[in-house]
Amino acid sequence: RIKASGLKLRFCTNETQATREQFVRKLQGFGFDISVDEVTAPAPAACRVLRERGLRPHLLVHDDLIPEFAEIDRTNPNCVVIGDAADKFTYANLNEAFRVLIGLENPVLIALGRGRYYKETDGLKLDVGAYMKALEYACDVQAEVVGKPAKSFFESALAELGVEPQQAVMVGDDIENDVGGAQRCGLRAVQVRTGKYRPSDENHPQVKPDAYVDNLAEAVELILQQL
Repeated sequence: RIKASGLKLRFCTNETQATREQFVRKLQGFGFDISVDEVTAPAPAACRVLRERGLRPHLLVHDDLIPEFAEIDRTNPNCVVIGDAADKFTYANLNEAFRVLIGLENPVLIALGRGRYYKETDGLKLDVGAYMKALEYACDVQAEVVGKPAKSFFESALAELGVEPQQAVMVGDDIENDVGGAQRCGLRAVQVRTGKYRPSDENHPQVKPDAYVDNLAEAVELILQQL
């Protein structure tokens, strides 16, 4: 319905357990009409940063995400890139990343997001932000976030769409990363009461969505009514 209306559409994800190709195949399997070039994701954004600054990463990411970094030089690392590594978040792997950072004169930590937790079918799970904070504390370094809620992430999506912030609306379930991040970039934002949404979100001290909806279909209806 969004595409048929003539509106431009972008899928913005902090997915860092899979490549964009795998992510798109999963959604296509659910019946979504979506292609890889419609997806804004953290790993490609991180690769742009690495190339622009001549950085060679030590990767603390999910195995399935490593193909996104296939063209990046990873010899003699001079930075650490951390994503949602899931079961790869062992003490040994975190300690290895710590040793790389602590051994650098100017440590650089790039995070593919800073979410606190996310929801899967078997419940809530710790997200990359918790582990990012551990490395920040241990190495006295401030992480550079390239996924949501970073302003640069939303600006990248807007540039790909060719629209200004005030012409766009973000729909998401995360009060801080989706709604708060988008609003700080000048977008309007709608929160869906699905996924990781929790009733306490509606009492958030800083972030107030422009609207709440019970599901994505209701969000689409709201947006089309506003045209």
